Amino acid sequence: MGDAGIGPGFRPARRMLDIVNAVRLAPDLSRDALAELLVRHGEAPGELAGEAFTAADAAGLRAAAVRLAGILAETDADRAAGAINAVLAECGARPHLARHGGHPWHLHVDRGEDASWADWFLASGALALAQILTEYGRVPWGRCDATGCTALYLGTGPGSARRYCSAACASRERVAAHRRRKRAPDP
Repeated sequence: MGDAGIGPGFRPARRMLDIVNAVRLAPDLSRDALAELLVRHGEAPGELAGEAFTAADAAGLRAAAVRLAGILAETDADRAAGAINAVLAECGARPHLARHGGHPWHLHVDRGEDASWADWFLASGALALAQILTEYGRVPWGRCDATGCTALYLGTGPGSARRYCSAACASRERVAAHRRRKRAPDP
């Protein structure tokens, strides 16, 4: 199963966010759709074939995504840190280096080769969030503020704190605010 470290060519936080948002949009997201998402984020297709990634594994991964969504919706740094620590403790997070499937050495934080997909996803997602929280010293993630959008985002880029999941949502909100101002009567 995949990596938990942050490095060139590997983005565990992006993988976590994509899976969490996909499950939030489709709570019964199929096993095949989840496997496709994992492959898109660097998992070897062979690691997801047949009995290597079962319907039960997919159900566990969906439940793990819901749990991580709760952390991504948390706006208080202390509560977020407590939730992250709880996930890491529950998953028996034990950092270790692994090399498999043609990948170079990379960090894992699960129970090892016997970890379930859900444990791996929870542990690697929690580690990514822990790294982000410690790097920024605040919660740089959240739920999009755009009307009608409920996507979660990671605001880890440069500049001021984010409020929207994408440039499209931010632009739509700016245009809507501009139109409201133009319609408002002058004082």
